[in-house]
Amino acid sequence: MTTETTSGKTDPYEAIEKLGASPLWRYYGELFTAEPRSKAVPHLWSYRDLRPHMLHFADALSLEEAERRVLMLVNPGMTEPPATVNSLYAGIQIILPGETAQAHRHTANAFRFVIEGEGAHTTVNGERVHMRPGDLLLTPGWHWHDHQHEGDGPMMWLDGLDYPLINALEAGFFQLYDRRTQRAERPDDLSSRQFIHGRLNPLWLQPDHVNSPIGNYPWSETHKALTGIADDATGCRYDGVVLEYSNPYTGGPVMPTVSCRISRLRPGFDGAAHRHTSSTIYHVVSGEGRTEVDGTVLEWGEKDVFAVPGWSAHRHRNVSKSADAILMSYTNEPVHRALGVYREEPAE
Repeated sequence: MTTETTSGKTDPYEAIEKLGASPLWRYYGELFTAEPRSKAVPHLWSYRDLRPHMLHFADALSLEEAERRVLMLVNPGMTEPPATVNSLYAGIQIILPGETAQAHRHTANAFRFVIEGEGAHTTVNGERVHMRPGDLLLTPGWHWHDHQHEGDGPMMWLDGLDYPLINALEAGFFQLYDRRTQRAERPDDLSSRQFIHGRLNPLWLQPDHVNSPIGNYPWSETHKALTGIADDATGCRYDGVVLEYSNPYTGGPVMPTVSCRISRLRPGFDGAAHRHTSSTIYHVVSGEGRTEVDGTVLEWGEKDVFAVPGWSAHRHRNVSKSADAILMSYTNEPVHRALGVYREEPAE
């Protein structure tokens, strides 16, 4: 059947649409933009406001009703499917004393940055990795993992995943373990203890050049690194004294799609503005300040989370004249660099 216009002639645009084709010239400006346009918008999630709701749902919902009690931090510009910035996701998870979380694995890479609580651990591929505030725990893609809380009081952490990217690539797999929790098959925290000495790496282990072999980057060591150099280091005019958690074998990011970082903004730090194609999610470990993102001002305090979309002009400021501000962040920069599309420039 042919498609005709009111004049009796076939409409060629409707005809080619039925054939599964479309004219490039009608979409050229949308497909090839002069510069990146992110769907994500600058946004801040207040931990002080979210925490009571976390406690409510932990008390109101059983593990049968909500296996993972997580509040997703959904960017207003990326609600369907939910994401925090382009290709990255953030959520806040809570687990109560005596509870466990079902062991599973997925293609998406994940990490946990502990916000509050003690006495819980994550078991990753048979190794129990203990959690303390400020610790960064890795769960690389397709690694079995479960959680168990044997301490007192609620345990909360920031979940970071790259599932928006993995799903966009149509490469996502998910599998439940045949038991609720794994048996411990290795000494506790062995992966961290074997690499805690920095440049002294175990020669008997087979290097993993994709993911870091370290299960936990403990806050005690992170804090030691910051305090050991920060008074003398020049730092970066954009991000202060910023360090990257790295794979000890490669010196690169902890996982192929995610770079995790920690930065110290000295008292009164007033950073320069810049932009880069990669998107970044920040978690405030301590301190208070403000970040200006394309004219939007995000006022942040301890334990808050905020998003800086890709190619957004942004600058950080520590509003305190006497105390440091410490920011943990993670970014999809490794993906941009691997694909050769990373770009960065001053924005002043």
